[in-house]
Amino acid sequence: MPYVYGGLEISWLGHDSFYVKYSDKRLYFDPYKIKPKDKASHVFVSHDHFDHLSLEDLRKIVAPNTNIIAPESCRKILSSLKIGIMNYVKVDDELKISEVGVKVVPAYNLTKFREPGVVYHPKAAGGVGYIVDVGGVKIYHMGDTDFVPEMKNLTADIVFVPISGTFVMTAEEAAQAVNEIKPKVAIPMHYGAIVGSSRDVEEFKKRAKVEVVVLEKE
Repeated sequence: MPYVYGGLEISWLGHDSFYVKYSDKRLYFDPYKIKPKDKASHVFVSHDHFDHLSLEDLRKIVAPNTNIIAPESCRKILSSLKIGIMNYVKVDDELKISEVGVKVVPAYNLTKFREPGVVYHPKAAGGVGYIVDVGGVKIYHMGDTDFVPEMKNLTADIVFVPISGTFVMTAEEAAQAVNEIKPKVAIPMHYGAIVGSSRDVEEFKKRAKVEVVVLEKE
């Protein structure tokens, strides 16, 4: 069942994927191995890794008038999609796209290394998170990230927060991040698919000082 907040219906589709329904808006975030719902009005892609930028999943939900919002690093892959309205963005962009406010924020690793000295998500790779204002509610999809300094100045009503470690924040780090941002609600993500489990969810819930809503995968 969707979680309802301020007139928004929020569904977790697994991993980092979410679906948000409000009025005539149908928003998807990082669709990957999803069971599609409606065609999208907006799709937000955080970075170019296969489990966040999936052409197979985009083809399930993108219509000619769908706004696709993605960082420049996704341009080459998305050029083969041939449908939808492309909006390429970078960190610090603020724009309004079909009545939805969008603020683009950094998402990168500080301490998650694929090999010595090389992180999985370097800042220079241009991965992003999004603070999306729909219906007057601000949703922050963090993307794949650690608890980075830029988060300390951000505000949001709802945060979709990765908790599994390895490629993103650990549950403890995720709790530190939401305790700094102080949203009304934190919804954990990035577990149960590639890495992470319910144990990470319980650890995050124990340490977070904000309301935590755990959604069942739809």
